[in-house]
Amino acid sequence: MEQWQTGGFDLSAYLRGAVTVLLLVLLGCSPAPPPGQGTAPDQVGGQAQEHVQNPAQEPAQEPAQEPAQEPAQEQGQPAPRKPVRIGLQKVVDGLERPLYVTHAGDGSGRLYILEQPGRVRVLEGGALLETPFLDLTDRVLSRGNEQGLLGLAFAPDFRESGVFYVHYTGRPDGRTVLSRFRLLDGDPRRGDPSSEEVLLTVDQPYANHNGGALLFGPDGYLYLALGDGGSAGDPGNRAQSLDSLLGKILRLDVSQPGPYRIPPDNPFVGRQGRDEIWAYGLRNPWRISFDRATGDLWIADVGQDAVEEVNLQPAGSPGGENYGWRVWEGSRRYGQGEAPGAVFPVAEYTHAEGGCSITGGYVYRGQAVTGLVGTYLYGDYCTGYIWGLRRQDGEWRAERLLDSGLNITSFGEDEAGEVYVVDRNGAVYRIVAAD
Repeated sequence: MEQWQTGGFDLSAYLRGAVTVLLLVLLGCSPAPPPGQGTAPDQVGGQAQEHVQNPAQEPAQEPAQEPAQEPAQEQGQPAPRKPVRIGLQKVVDGLERPLYVTHAGDGSGRLYILEQPGRVRVLEGGALLETPFLDLTDRVLSRGNEQGLLGLAFAPDFRESGVFYVHYTGRPDGRTVLSRFRLLDGDPRRGDPSSEEVLLTVDQPYANHNGGALLFGPDGYLYLALGDGGSAGDPGNRAQSLDSLLGKILRLDVSQPGPYRIPPDNPFVGRQGRDEIWAYGLRNPWRISFDRATGDLWIADVGQDAVEEVNLQPAGSPGGENYGWRVWEGSRRYGQGEAPGAVFPVAEYTHAEGGCSITGGYVYRGQAVTGLVGTYLYGDYCTGYIWGLRRQDGEWRAERLLDSGLNITSFGEDEAGEVYVVDRNGAVYRIVAAD
């Protein structure tokens, strides 16, 4: 370049220097990507691993990973959600194959813990009471992993009525039994085994897939989740049959003494199918729960060979949903035939990526971990992974929150909305914020 000089002043060099300074200023003002964007690292000490769940309508595939680094946040957009760190705090151990923990809704703060052989234990003031709340070992059949004392629900008016309900596998043939019980002499720490009123029995053709969840919905009705009757692949196609109670969620009115009644708005009243049925097409729903804030019903269904799934029934649904089994396993085609109006899961994971058997949990509504509020928690029995599921930007996203190392048989909830994790090896833990 030709140099322009005036009185010893090098104009060309001056212009080059000015341009260089201007470029440095512009580069220094470019916005950097905000912290926390991009793919979260694999969980280490409570860090979350995030992925987008498969679209329910598409054939299952490996979950789409978040990009390594997202574009810089634009001005005016909300800050990205920070990963939630959780831990587990042991509240009790020394239990025999615990399967569930719940509360009575009576303001006492007591927790009631199911032991699979047939006992209900009481945790009060941080101490495990020596005398069981209820001992049904004389009538509960508990063989293998899937039979035993499976469900417990306290009547909405328990504080006044002393009434509660139990679901168990009955001796000697393994049938499903749903019964009503009362307190012994009005003592909330002691149920009366002799007060049993059997409300429903269902024959079970095989020893597995008994389901188990038993709970009252926001509508005051009792919901009972039953598996498809067992074996593999639902050989009797019971989950799709509306003439069978197996592979279903039942909805019953137990508000009056005596036998249960059918809610008049159950979806199959006056139509083909059993009046008790609320939803169908389930393989082995291992824990269902209602979101105490919204009334949504969450259903975790154990898969056959490849896919574990989470289903969502929105509050206000008229019922009658078909969740697809045995035609569909999650969003993958499994068997021949049709599943009319099949509703696909909002989340799923493959055995290759997450374990072998889903355990459903709760939408967190407690105060101990504020970043979890509104998150559906669930886990896997085999790997001990715990995930959190939220809807973000129109998509369901699951974060792996913790590798617990536990055999997670259940989650539970206390009156305050805090969530607990039940370990088959004999302990119950509370979910807390990580240190």
